[in-house]
Amino acid sequence: MRGLLGVLRTGTEGPDEDGLYRSAPGLAALEDLVQRTRASGLDVTWAVSGQWRPLPAGVDLCAYRIVQEALTNSVKHAGRGARVSISLGFASGLLTCEVISRGGTTPVAELPSSGLGLLGMRERVRLYGGSLRAGPRAEGGFEVVFTIPLAPLDAAGGA
Repeated sequence: MRGLLGVLRTGTEGPDEDGLYRSAPGLAALEDLVQRTRASGLDVTWAVSGQWRPLPAGVDLCAYRIVQEALTNSVKHAGRGARVSISLGFASGLLTCEVISRGGTTPVAELPSSGLGLLGMRERVRLYGGSLRAGPRAEGGFEVVFTIPLAPLDAAGGA
């Protein structure tokens, strides 16, 4: 079980096989995270609305880690066959993200949980003045929805 969940926890920070350090992950590494999650048995899709833009390093890492934790929770609690959709929205002054889990017939395992994952997500998003909502959906499944304010894009399209 730890090996399966470790698939999602593999980060790009730290030394690689050559002893070189790489930068912390951000949303640009989302496709790799999605592929690793799919390998665990979840059907994951993702989409972007608005103009993808570079984010400040802290915000980028924050958003990535929240999505990573939401996917880890989906693996642990939704089980094989679950469908997970990730929606990222870039507006001039706001990053929005929804991670919604649906279905799933058999949880991978009933693993002990400290409950600190959701707390950690809230702390991360508050650090950047954002908000987070996480919990069961009326239609079934679970959702994690967060927003983080961004500096508006200037007329030249930069941050």
